[in-house]
Amino acid sequence: MLSYRTEIRNSPKEQTLKIYLSDISLDEELQGLLENINGVRMVEVQKSVSRNRVAENLTVFRKENITINDLKTKIDGFLSSFFERVDI
Repeated sequence: MLSYRTEIRNSPKEQTLKIYLSDISLDEELQGLLENINGVRMVEVQKSVSRNRVAENLTVFRKENITINDLKTKIDGFLSSFFERVDI
């Protein structure tokens, strides 16, 4: 099972990035780390309402100076590196 999955979401107000972690006990730790990434405006821990999903997800809001695709690439790289160290 993958440690995480990211998805770009479109809402009426703005695009966000959803992060679904297989281990939701890491939500708060990663929230703090992700908020320090250049281009991230805010990260919220939210309850997932869809079926077949983990109970919580992280929602990443971007700053205006970065595209959602660039932010996704940056966050995917960070998470890949994070879980590479954690899974050793």
